[in-house]
Amino acid sequence: MMYENAVTYVHRILRDVVRPGSVVVDATMGNGWDTALMAVLAGEGGTVYGFDIQPVALEVTKTRISGAAADVNLILAGHEEMSTHIPPEHHGKVQAVTFNLGYLPGGHKDITTQAETTRRAIEQARAILAPGGVITIVCYRHAEGERELEVVRGLLASLPQHTLTCTETTFLNQAGNPPVVFVVVARS
Repeated sequence: MMYENAVTYVHRILRDVVRPGSVVVDATMGNGWDTALMAVLAGEGGTVYGFDIQPVALEVTKTRISGAAADVNLILAGHEEMSTHIPPEHHGKVQAVTFNLGYLPGGHKDITTQAETTRRAIEQARAILAPGGVITIVCYRHAEGERELEVVRGLLASLPQHTLTCTETTFLNQAGNPPVVFVVVARS
């Protein structure tokens, strides 16, 4: 199986895990590509929650999900607020949560996800995850991204191995500072 970059790698994981009827979360909508994929995969009877702090991200994502069969909920809020916006009946039933950290591609590079809010968001994602569910996290290597990378790596390394499996993938031969992908799988 060929993975060209971090995004195609994460999308392959989502395709393997998300089934029709799934409840899923895009914790950082950005330009809506992950949300759109999750909406297609969850399909009719599925529910997608998408979060972003920038109104433009919601607007762009609306165009990408047009016609989606899934129930898609776009929420103007930070990812660290996901547990308050996702109804309690979906807690423990979320099949996938995806994070694409950093700044909105094509947007202001000074508006980024932050290490502390990302830590809180990952902890909330763990709490709402279904057995067998997955969390994917792409960390980009800009200044705040380096801080996030260390916080994410430290948090995931401390998680109990009897309930979660955490992996880290780096694309070694990509130019510049390639992103790092973390995958967390909740054991069934």
